[in-house]
Amino acid sequence: MNDNPNDPAPFYRRHVFFCVNEREDGHPRSCCLAKGSQELRDYMKAKAKEMGLKRIRINSSGCLDRCEQGPSLVIYPEGVWYTCNTREDVEEVLEVHVQGGGRVERLMMDQRTDGPAKT
Repeated sequence: MNDNPNDPAPFYRRHVFFCVNEREDGHPRSCCLAKGSQELRDYMKAKAKEMGLKRIRINSSGCLDRCEQGPSLVIYPEGVWYTCNTREDVEEVLEVHVQGGGRVERLMMDQRTDGPAKT
């Protein structure tokens, strides 16, 4: 998905940024870390390795500014945003999107509003 034909091919087939930002207790927007994002990110990384996924990178990120909907993650090069609350959510995103190239619509964040995607 290169805009310029002279650009090199992407190094990773999929690059996942999983928010592990922490805010002080009681912050009105909360934070992904308080919602278990570190454990879910660690699980995603281990599960991707267990599944034998190649050319996939699972990274921790700072605030992705979708705090109220977190735990938040975004997958590139597509730029698709998800909310993952459980290990089962993580597994579904890995299997359907990262491995299969599809979308997990029930977990997708709507880009136009600050709410989950409407189906």
